[in-house]
Amino acid sequence: MTAAAVVLAAGSGSRFTGEGHKLLALFRGRPLVAWAVEAAAGAGLDEVLVVEGAVLLSEALAGTEARSPVPVRRLVNARWAEGQAGSLAVAVDAAALVPSGAGRAVAAATATLVAVATYGGRRRNPVRLASAVWPLLSRDGDEGARELMRRRPDLVGEVACQGEPVDVDTVEDLGRWS
Repeated sequence: MTAAAVVLAAGSGSRFTGEGHKLLALFRGRPLVAWAVEAAAGAGLDEVLVVEGAVLLSEALAGTEARSPVPVRRLVNARWAEGQAGSLAVAVDAAALVPSGAGRAVAAATATLVAVATYGGRRRNPVRLASAVWPLLSRDGDEGARELMRRRPDLVGEVACQGEPVDVDTVEDLGRWS
């Protein structure tokens, strides 16, 4: 494998106050996590790594994994409650990491060590991290690669992307996008 999309899906979804876990909530008839994994699989990379923790996703992803054009590998972050950085570390430790999902543009942006998608000038997912920056990533906290991008802006390149990324953190977000 030379490149993998990573879906960070280990958190508790604490801002989502609906019944059950946010990732299992149905959006247009399918669990939210299935939409994220399907988009990652469509990026044309070698594999999709799904980091789970607070809730196991095997049932929610069964159909998506079966239809995926690339292998989907689920990884468990036993320390998910300690923050997003730990989930990112699980993915980095598992394989070569070049996450994508919003499009091939971020995966193809090799002029910088960290490529981040922007929508209307706002940084969002996906983020591509060259292996040279892996040792610089924090393994603690709840910011993932954001902390590195703040600390080392010289390593970051922005990639303008079309559309608007959907981010569902609350029951209200789910209603707005449904």
